[in-house]
Amino acid sequence: MAETSDRGARGGPARYLPIAEHGLIGDLRTVALVGTDGTIDWYCCPTFDSPSVFGSILDAGKGGAFELAASVPAKTKQFYFPDTNVLITRFFTEGGVGEIQDFMPVTSDSGEARRHRLIRRVICVRGSIPFHARVAPRFGYAAQPHRVREHDGMVLFESEDLSLALTATVPVECDDLDARAAFTLDEGESEVFALDQVGGDVMPRSCPYAEAEDEFAATVTFWRRWLSASRYRGRWREMVHRSALTLKLLTYAPTGAIVAAPTTSLPEQIGGERNWDYRYLWVRDAAFAVYALLRLGFTGEAEAFMNFLTRRVTRCADGPSGPLQIMYGIDGRTDLPERELDHLEGHQGSAPVRVGNAAADQLQLDIYGALIDSIYLYDKWGQPISSDHWDEVCGLVDWVCDHWDQPDEGVWETRGGRRNFLYSRLMCWVAIERAMRVAIRRGLPADIPRWRLARDTIYHTLMRRGWSKELRAFVQYEGADVLDAAVLMMPLMKFISPTDPKWLATLDALTAELVSDSLVYRYDPEASPDGLRGEEGTFSICSFWYVEALVRAGRVEEGRLAFEKMLTYANHVGLYAEEISRSGEQQGNFPQAFTHLALISAAFNLDRALG
Repeated sequence: MAETSDRGARGGPARYLPIAEHGLIGDLRTVALVGTDGTIDWYCCPTFDSPSVFGSILDAGKGGAFELAASVPAKTKQFYFPDTNVLITRFFTEGGVGEIQDFMPVTSDSGEARRHRLIRRVICVRGSIPFHARVAPRFGYAAQPHRVREHDGMVLFESEDLSLALTATVPVECDDLDARAAFTLDEGESEVFALDQVGGDVMPRSCPYAEAEDEFAATVTFWRRWLSASRYRGRWREMVHRSALTLKLLTYAPTGAIVAAPTTSLPEQIGGERNWDYRYLWVRDAAFAVYALLRLGFTGEAEAFMNFLTRRVTRCADGPSGPLQIMYGIDGRTDLPERELDHLEGHQGSAPVRVGNAAADQLQLDIYGALIDSIYLYDKWGQPISSDHWDEVCGLVDWVCDHWDQPDEGVWETRGGRRNFLYSRLMCWVAIERAMRVAIRRGLPADIPRWRLARDTIYHTLMRRGWSKELRAFVQYEGADVLDAAVLMMPLMKFISPTDPKWLATLDALTAELVSDSLVYRYDPEASPDGLRGEEGTFSICSFWYVEALVRAGRVEEGRLAFEKMLTYANHVGLYAEEISRSGEQQGNFPQAFTHLALISAAFNLDRALG
């Protein structure tokens, strides 16, 4: 649990909580970020990629928030109700101890699911505490006006595109924009706030004490039942299970899409321009997430993702990235235009705030390897793929055989021009090699001679042109003299033996140049310009890849120490953003699926090595 000082009303330098000072709740359609001071700073409704309703994490003044906190000086601690995604924020005051239980019920009822009910139950567990609440939605990324009116004991916030209903068990006062409440709780007393999307056939409905209690119990039961399917029994069960619960929260249940992160434009450097919208399905990230969930025994999520690709994604071989686009909307849409929201100042003044993502049109060849590797694993650990699905895989592999040698933007989505990135070609090798395994093991029809020739050509090309005699390491792209942490995947993908002399030399070079106290930088932007200004932190997925590489190379104790150090960089409830700054602060979109799936994989392999 984390402890914070009294932040009052977030005046002065405390206008923004650090990115890591948040927990996550959700209903498998959208999420909310809840700060350690009890404020909901981020909430999009009705889906992950909808415009924000509460967006104060991107603009403390204009963004909108749902504040709920003790009205007297308090220290706070935050934790998850065990084995669930129910978040508890506790307030410690001179007069007593209180807590907020935040959760979003998960339901299979389509009508209730459209409600996206967000419940905040406030309880005084010791003494007596005064509380206050302020519900200040700002629709359409704080650009769409709304009106407030009272109706049948509830408060309706109505904008052109979205209406929300606030019900509370305490009196609420309204002005033209917001709703407020002030109340005092004695030991054992509680109050309930509920916020619903309403409209169409979803009518406003109160949330009395008994219903809130029932919803709490049902939500706890849902998450515990889901987690009980995990097969992981290793040393780091709490962190692995928290990562699994987080990956599940990032899943859009109606389609099986898994978003890369539920936020947009949280900066990779405070004051910098590396601010991107991650609320979409990246084929790479989602495929790796499927691998992590399969390792834990969650085959249903893997099946849902496969169905997403086969049923909702339109393949067009003459597109800018071939048969697959690198990312899709959670509903399968391909058009994700990028624009800047100039009216928002950005987190701690880090502009621009972007929605949409222009990288959707990039060519990133590695996605084919990530996808077909996940298909191979699903066929092995889940269900055998269908004949129709196999025909699609063969089409993808044939395309890779014809196009693997093209320059592309690479795994890091650089905006500095296309290159012959080693990692992209490595994953093309993976695409072909894994498809060959499925074909041979299952006796499926395939042009094996053609595939084998392409696979072996890629192998020889990487070994000859990707190796630098001067650096004694595999490099970022052909002819380069710079390193890239993406090559850590070479032994993890079984392209090269983890004890091959060339690989061990590469591992030593990466350790010397890109590793800082177990934390790994992706690359050096000064040595390899990526088309953007500013610096960035260490990339957390690379740090977990580094752990695996050490373990597979036989340096198990080094790997274990690096893993334990990485665990200390998690936030107070076990969540990771994309990057970690020099001072150890979380940076970038939060929480990031990529990091949590890599933690699961590293824990598995480290457990196995330790015996």
